[in-house]
Amino acid sequence: MSDRIYPPVIALAKASFRLLSMRITVEGAEHVPTSGGAVLASNHISYLDFIFAGFGAWPSRRLVRFMAKKEIFDNRYAGPLMRGMHHIPVDRDAGLSSYKAALAALKSGEVVGVFPEATIDQSFTVKDIKSGAARLAATTGVPLIPMALWGTQRFWTKGRPRHLLQRNIPVTILVGEPMHPGRRDKQDEVAAELRLRMKALLDRAQEQYPDKPRGPEDSWWLPAHLGGSAPEPQSIEEAEDD
Repeated sequence: MSDRIYPPVIALAKASFRLLSMRITVEGAEHVPTSGGAVLASNHISYLDFIFAGFGAWPSRRLVRFMAKKEIFDNRYAGPLMRGMHHIPVDRDAGLSSYKAALAALKSGEVVGVFPEATIDQSFTVKDIKSGAARLAATTGVPLIPMALWGTQRFWTKGRPRHLLQRNIPVTILVGEPMHPGRRDKQDEVAAELRLRMKALLDRAQEQYPDKPRGPEDSWWLPAHLGGSAPEPQSIEEAEDD
């Protein structure tokens, strides 16, 4: 697969990290295999998560093909980049084609990135996840790798203004030990275990994070259970059900 666009995009991202004096911590990158297919499953708290989740796989020199909603590919600016990096468009009204594309990528030895929560979680926890990541890994016999991101929400998240040029912001990327689901495993049980592992990684990232809010007006990026003003998960679920 030709990758003329992806490496320059990575170089630009790394240059941006340096210019912004971003403090990036990556732990567990050795769990991403240096060859062969794998499913990388991350929490989702920012519109920029695919950049940082992909960065977590870079120590293994892997280029992650992310499953992303079709609307991004329809954008006149982002679309050519997404297609050039061979990411996988997801049409929620016709999901089978994207699932088949992800299977083909995994069978050809690619790393496929999935955000199994399906949307940005404004509570900054790990909500219930979809079983697609587990199903992809089980069907193709590749490892399922949990990941947690923290700090990315401070740049650009749902319902908040963008702050893309903030300096000295810490970002934590934790990669967990691979899971190896089989075809005979119950997908809902694998998904539940994946969620537990993602939550444990996120809890650790939040506990070890070096920054604190500057005051009540800056507490929006902390979850409620840590004293922040992010909405409770239950309130978000109730709003989505209305």
